[in-house]
Amino acid sequence: MNLAFKDIQHNLGRFVLTAIGIGMLLMIVMGMGGIYRGIIEDATLLVERVDADLWVVQRETRGPFAELSRVPPTLVHRVAAVPGVRSSREFIYHTIQRERFGKPLRIAVLGLDWPTDQGDWLPLVAGRSLRKAHYEMVADRSLQMKLGEKVKLGKETFTVVGITGSMISASGDGLAFFTAADAQAIQFDSPGEAVRLERAARESRGEANDLIARQPSLLENASRPTSQLPAVASSQISAVMVKLSPGSNVETVKSIISGWGDVSVFTSEGQKELLLRGTVEKARRQIGMFRVLLTAIAAIIMALILYTLTLDKIHSIALLKLIGASNAVILGLILQQAIVLGVVGYAIAYLLGSQLFPHFPRRVILANADLVQLAVVVVIISVGSSLMGIWKALQVSPNEALT
Repeated sequence: MNLAFKDIQHNLGRFVLTAIGIGMLLMIVMGMGGIYRGIIEDATLLVERVDADLWVVQRETRGPFAELSRVPPTLVHRVAAVPGVRSSREFIYHTIQRERFGKPLRIAVLGLDWPTDQGDWLPLVAGRSLRKAHYEMVADRSLQMKLGEKVKLGKETFTVVGITGSMISASGDGLAFFTAADAQAIQFDSPGEAVRLERAARESRGEANDLIARQPSLLENASRPTSQLPAVASSQISAVMVKLSPGSNVETVKSIISGWGDVSVFTSEGQKELLLRGTVEKARRQIGMFRVLLTAIAAIIMALILYTLTLDKIHSIALLKLIGASNAVILGLILQQAIVLGVVGYAIAYLLGSQLFPHFPRRVILANADLVQLAVVVVIISVGSSLMGIWKALQVSPNEALT
């Protein structure tokens, strides 16, 4: 080991630059795994936090996260009447994009079933949960909104009353929480001109109807808001969240609701599985391919570097052989240098990553299992990459020291 450290001290500048380069490459490999862990955490975060046993969604869909789902709001009362159901709540979820301070702002809107659900379960870092039926919102800090800030969405202005931490959608957008009515108002907001044209179209269709010809007064209904027309269904919701009574059998309740022809039912674990097998699965495979590619590149670079370092020491290796040093001593010199280079590079990767990863747009989670796995891979790469240098050292003749 003394020979290895002596040689490192002799070429300290080259060793430091090489270790930094290897460290930055390993940092990217480390970050790839952390990004994947962050994607999984973001995808399943909301399903875990809302604490629902069952999710009732539109028939033949995988909503409301993996796919668009639309169900009538009356479904909440139908589900509540099923034996074994303790409570059922509306769930409204959609994504909007607006402009704020000249930059695009994407918000994942989640509607809470007010007043049953006021958002007391939210992980607040500042402010409070919703206390009014309208015009209040709780925003995640990733949206960079401040307490008391006024935000205009649709035709209404909302006040930020609370800030949450790390509440991110599966696509990486910050979540904002509203009452269900406000979330629907944002989702189905239409410009004034669009509303006027729709009312004009109703009048045009009504004038061509024989019933209107016999009763002209009915045509007055055409100019009313959509919400006041009894024949028009109310705005649909994304899903219904179901909480079961203690002791209730999940499969029994699920089979009862699944028997209805207009809905599908998933457990919370089922929702997570749908998310992980969908968009997250593609991200996992892509990130995995990049990790393998970068790991191979790191191995090749280390092998070339160690081979070059061995070439620089040809005369010294020949001299060692001439004075009687065994092959084990020379091979130990190269192998120990490779391991030191790998360990120092790994340490640099971890230190740099710990400082840089929190500033990434998506969450990067460094799991202990991933760090241990990468450490083992680095040791294997270090040993493997030293083989080229070892092979070259074995070819050196003691006579070369005399030339």
